[in-house]
Amino acid sequence: MGNPVYLALDVPQLDAAKALAEKVKAHVGGFKLGLEFFCAHGHHGVHEIAHVGLPIFLDLKFHDIPNTVAGAMQAIHMLEPAIVTVHGSGGRAMMEDAKAAAANGTKVVAVTMLTSLDERDLMRTGVEGSAHDQVMRLAELAQAAGLDGIVCSGHEVRAVHKQWKDGFFVVPGLRMNGNHGDQKRVVTPRQARDDGASVLVVGRPISRAEDPVEAARAIEATL
Repeated sequence: MGNPVYLALDVPQLDAAKALAEKVKAHVGGFKLGLEFFCAHGHHGVHEIAHVGLPIFLDLKFHDIPNTVAGAMQAIHMLEPAIVTVHGSGGRAMMEDAKAAAANGTKVVAVTMLTSLDERDLMRTGVEGSAHDQVMRLAELAQAAGLDGIVCSGHEVRAVHKQWKDGFFVVPGLRMNGNHGDQKRVVTPRQARDDGASVLVVGRPISRAEDPVEAARAIEATL
């Protein structure tokens, strides 16, 4: 693929999101649209961003019974997303049905562990072991379910890539400096790419920069 950077357009105003997309499109490879964007703007908003001319990553994190997730996946066929997320913790049957219901050409990837969580958070939800162990477990399950890949932090992508040679790996929570915000397990875009990331999701370091174009260009230059 070309530029692996997908800009997270998780902003509430459609006009602002589209203006930002148009502004930086020469320096990113696609756009990630998450729950905030989708709940605010729905199919119409996705079509508007798609008109900018780059691939769309729908980060909707489907997590429900298999039949419901399959129905939701079918409902977004018309949006022609390049990538869609489901939660790996939804189980093998749910992931199998999600992949079977996805449109041709859409990559379905499993969210393993949110980059806003750490091992203390895992323990509080009743999951034993390290963040690394949890990611590896869910990566193995996603591979067995026939998914295209997973979403994981840059801390785990090297190990997952070693285990799943032809997997498609999405890495969010990337930062260029020490300002981590609400993210706990972060690396730089360059490190994630070197360790096997297929897609690098970058949000606030570009969207909230004084000059988003220069910020996007600077990240692109490190790759």
